[in-house]
Amino acid sequence: VQLQASGGGLVQAGGSLRLSCAASGRTFSTSAMGWFRQAPGKEREFVARITRSGGTTYYTDSVKGRFTISRDNAKNTVYLQMDSLRPEDTAVYYCAADVKFGTVGRSTRFDYWGQGTQVTVSS
Repeated sequence: VQLQASGGGLVQAGGSLRLSCAASGRTFSTSAMGWFRQAPGKEREFVARITRSGGTTYYTDSVKGRFTISRDNAKNTVYLQMDSLRPEDTAVYYCAADVKFGTVGRSTRFDYWGQGTQVTVSS
């Protein structure tokens, strides 16, 4: 599985961005997908996960109510809609795939990672 994230950029606090992650390979529709982020000097942090059907989502507490993960299996793409952005959301955002446990919602386990996209939120 190859993953390519895009859609990052510079936005003011309170603004919105939508990240996309395009996946190659035939396992996308059976894989759970997710997003992580890593800020400078910090460890990588789980952000969100969606099951293979899109029926269940799971978020870290700090983004609940502000971020929405979704997917389009026909396009092999997963999205992260980010609203009400804060300076502390500044990070490189990575998408990831769990090809083994596609129906599990509440998990931070993933097998494959893509290159990241930078999100910068100015105050």
